[in-house]
Amino acid sequence: MKAKLALEDGTVFTGEAFGAETEVTGEVVFNTSMTGYQEILTDPSYAGQIVTMTYPLIGNYGVNAEDLESVRPQVAGFVVKEYFDFYSNFRATGSLGDWLAQHKIMGIQGIDTRMLTKIIRTTGAMRGVISSVDLDDENLVAKAKKSPAMAGLDLATTVTTTAPYTWDELDRTPFALPPSVKTRVNGKRWNIVVYDFGVKRNILRRLTAYGCKLTVVPSTYSAEQILQMNPDGIFLSNGPGDPAAVRYAIQNIKQLIGKKPIFGICLGHQLLALALGGKTFKLKFGHRGANHPVKNLLNNEIEITSQNHGFAVDPSSLDPTKIEITHVNLNDGTNEGFRHRELPIFCVQYHPEASPGPHDSDYLFARFVDMLERESVGAGKDKQEEKGRK
Repeated sequence: MKAKLALEDGTVFTGEAFGAETEVTGEVVFNTSMTGYQEILTDPSYAGQIVTMTYPLIGNYGVNAEDLESVRPQVAGFVVKEYFDFYSNFRATGSLGDWLAQHKIMGIQGIDTRMLTKIIRTTGAMRGVISSVDLDDENLVAKAKKSPAMAGLDLATTVTTTAPYTWDELDRTPFALPPSVKTRVNGKRWNIVVYDFGVKRNILRRLTAYGCKLTVVPSTYSAEQILQMNPDGIFLSNGPGDPAAVRYAIQNIKQLIGKKPIFGICLGHQLLALALGGKTFKLKFGHRGANHPVKNLLNNEIEITSQNHGFAVDPSSLDPTKIEITHVNLNDGTNEGFRHRELPIFCVQYHPEASPGPHDSDYLFARFVDMLERESVGAGKDKQEEKGRK
């Protein structure tokens, strides 16, 4: 069936619908990954977005039940150059098109995705609409202009869990852990509270592999509720939308700083920066792909990273006497990570669990465990000293 994609700047593309036949609006962005479309589609960080794949052939290995990053597709819509319905893979349980239709997600194929990507890179991410029910160009452009802008939107509440739950699923094919970490993991289970702003399942799997016993809580959980649980540490997850709009989370994180070790990824990184007095800003077209080079300033090594974010932290807004910048993006110089100089707090903008390196960034989970170990030893010494004084 014929379908159209219209951008708010008046550009209209004509193609064919696959998946659901409907009409959707969202922010049009692009992802440069060659594989992993199922993980991309189910990543909650893409909520409210129409995702364009720059790799031209999509769907050839179908879909399966194991590669989901959440319970369902999270994107608003999907744009590809050529959709391949006749999948071939021993793990596949169905076609991409049928799976999208099942979840009422619309895709469009047969358009010039190189041209679309160049427009987004030049003009910036724009609002758009894809439709198979309304093919009038003027109507579609008007609908795109009226759709919500991503800036100012709190989307975490749309993707977070509605109630706390525990997680104990390991990686299907876990990486070998460093010997020093493996020894501790065999004899210790760290109780970690995960703030779910749109958490990916593989983050939970990696934390579990490193000996963490996880309790995942809604994004609106208060600091008081977290502290009553008395966890060994707190993890701040990835998620969609404008970090500055998630004001309740920023306030809760402020109250948790200095109380427990904290590790943040993606939106969690941005929220932590805001809680520490920093600022965030919207990127022109964002970072979305599996080949972004990041420099670790602590050891001068380069990591190939997976990224998915449209906002970034302004490093100049962070207090250099308290915050140390640890990672920087080599493509555009934006901040990719920082740590507190005194408190057990660190975070990164990219996704170490996605493993494009493939193991370049897995050390971050080991760093979190090391931090938990140090804090546990320190707390034990404090208790002994207090007992001695009594």
